[in-house]
Amino acid sequence: MSLPGLAFDDKPVLGPLVLTLRPGETVALTGPSGVGKTTLMRIIAGLENRHDGHIEKPERVAMVFQEPTLMPWRSVADNLAITLGLSQSEIAKVLQEVGLDGRGTAFPNQLSLGQQRRLSLARAFAGKPDLLLLDEPFVSLDEKLADEMMTLFERLRAKRPVATLIVTHALDEATRLASRILELSGSPARLLTRT
Repeated sequence: MSLPGLAFDDKPVLGPLVLTLRPGETVALTGPSGVGKTTLMRIIAGLENRHDGHIEKPERVAMVFQEPTLMPWRSVADNLAITLGLSQSEIAKVLQEVGLDGRGTAFPNQLSLGQQRRLSLARAFAGKPDLLLLDEPFVSLDEKLADEMMTLFERLRAKRPVATLIVTHALDEATRLASRILELSGSPARLLTRT
């Protein structure tokens, strides 16, 4: 992907940047709050189109947001069936894989935050994406639960290698999950290689 830059209301947000992910690679994107990490993620996902530049990406892209974006009026099973067209047996397998077996009839508000995040990860991986975008998926979880979620992500990724871009403020999380760490920094923000 190549962007010549991005400005909102004539205020520069992102400077010129080039970002390339190889198949199966996990890249962490770090940087201070408000620098444009989520904006960049939304551009890649196709959710933000007020930009110039060229984005070449695979057809199947999944995104996991900071807050689980689930349909609260639909059951856990429906959150998978409606968005992905999965059969009941496929849903049962996906839920078992993420530790939510037997919870298909529950509604999202009947799940803990950790369980909602498990469902969001399950939905992302079940769509068999070629590119996975994770926007601080483990933020606001206690240390034990964050470790469990990272282990779950690692297990799912091992079964379905996918190019992944993960936004995180936690350097230890970036080091654990990514083979390459980039930092978005400055005003307008530019990409710097950390490791």
